[in-house]
Amino acid sequence: MADAESNWLRANEPKTWTAIRHYLFLSGFLTHRLTGRFVDSTASQVGFIPFDYKRQAWADDGDWKWSAAPLERAWLPELVAPTERLGSLTVDAAEATGLPVGLPIIASAADKACEVLGSGALTPDVASLSYGTTASINTTTDRYIEPIRYVPAFPAAVPGSYTMEIQVYRGYWMVEWFKREFGHVEVARAAAEGGEPEALFDDLIHAVPAGSMGLTLQPYWSPGVRIPGPEAKGAIIGFGDVHTRAHVYRAIIEGLAYALREGGERTAKRTGVPLTSLRIAGGGSQSPAAVQLTADVFGLPVGRPHTHEASGLGAAIDAAVGLGLHRHVPAAAAEMVRVGEVRDPDPATHALYDELYRSVYRRMYRQLQPLYRQIRRITGYPPA
Repeated sequence: MADAESNWLRANEPKTWTAIRHYLFLSGFLTHRLTGRFVDSTASQVGFIPFDYKRQAWADDGDWKWSAAPLERAWLPELVAPTERLGSLTVDAAEATGLPVGLPIIASAADKACEVLGSGALTPDVASLSYGTTASINTTTDRYIEPIRYVPAFPAAVPGSYTMEIQVYRGYWMVEWFKREFGHVEVARAAAEGGEPEALFDDLIHAVPAGSMGLTLQPYWSPGVRIPGPEAKGAIIGFGDVHTRAHVYRAIIEGLAYALREGGERTAKRTGVPLTSLRIAGGGSQSPAAVQLTADVFGLPVGRPHTHEASGLGAAIDAAVGLGLHRHVPAAAAEMVRVGEVRDPDPATHALYDELYRSVYRRMYRQLQPLYRQIRRITGYPPA
């Protein structure tokens, strides 16, 4: 909590700090602009604030969070659960947006929570994979279970439920990194043909065999807070003279899938419920090759929602329930979420990946961690 924005503001902008009367996340600010009320969704409170994630309410007086993020209770907005009404569109907001005065404004949730709902992952046996700038694996539970000790389970877009989330911080940002550093051929071709370079990267995946001829990548280009640890760095091992940039690209996608599988195994152990299927959303889900690779790494069927904009769909589900169009969120999801396609794992490919995952990938961090610590000590990177 030392890195809380409120602490930075108090230390660096004392005049602003003394002028505060209301303290809200962007969701609360936008709600105020639309409704004139200082109110927000319980499922949008994801950050360094005095929020009790288990109770899904502001922390009790005396809770340590009030000292760690020293805000005044009077500054914070009223909270309502997803699907409940935040207010109505004001005259000024109607004039600015072109929407009708009095339009009901319904609470939903944070972007990832909405994406989990929009992908149809409503039970702990179905994991939602987000292939965005930050890659993540999420499961929905009706019990408060921390996926990692001291890392909270966040409020779900399903009222009264929780999402257990494990992140790979840079995630599919690594595709952008590859494009910038090694993808000049695809960038030039896409410019000439009027397409997107990322669409051409599937050709690189298909150009080399599963397992990338042993090239194995640990996708920690930016370290996590708890997983894997603040000293972590990325690594690629197993280079030989057969390897090309196509192998590097495939190893990136495989490494991300390995990391997410490791997260899925962690959450399944915590809940006691094994994963039976996956849903995948986000920009990276538009790659058929990446979706099939993910199914093969996990050994589970992977379904893609009919839209990769699953977060917007999740918010629409909450709105539909709030407007009385459906009696509850599961009923709305059953009507509004459609799986566009399902990719089943190839047994032989999964067997190869399973051995690489267990015998190589899972052992990499433990073996390399002492070296990462020495790199950090010598170079100061990544900073403490």
